[in-house]
Amino acid sequence: MKQVEKSLQVHATAARIFDYLTQPTNLLEIWPSMIEVTNVTRSADGSHSFDWVYKMAGMRFNGHSASVSVVPGRSIETHTTKGIKNTFRWKFESKGDATDVTLQVAYEIPLLGKLAESFLVKVNEREAETLLHNLKARLEASPSKVAAPPLRVKHA
Repeated sequence: MKQVEKSLQVHATAARIFDYLTQPTNLLEIWPSMIEVTNVTRSADGSHSFDWVYKMAGMRFNGHSASVSVVPGRSIETHTTKGIKNTFRWKFESKGDATDVTLQVAYEIPLLGKLAESFLVKVNEREAETLLHNLKARLEASPSKVAAPPLRVKHA
């Protein structure tokens, strides 16, 4: 499995970030390669599951993700066993009026060859950075202003 870990400080409460990320349809606003989110279920504690369509290296992948561990305002862990197998771990650490957000992803790359694998690892590193920056931009935007659309990264 390949791994990515990125962190960023967001000027929003951990509870607000947690609430935003446990609404799977919000991923469409901040995740450049996420194409579709459907069949969403969500519980009051933030646990959730959903089907998704994701585009990587010009190919579409379908999958299903479900939370396996949720600690409101502190962490979210989801697993995907259908599609691109992965584990996403979001961690939130309050720092006054801001929150340090850490994203850890462990994932399997579909069989595409060593050269493609090397390329995809770099693409996924950038994708994780963009995802965090889009989250920051979305949650730090003034409610009275229309937030800028999320940064989209085009992949060859």
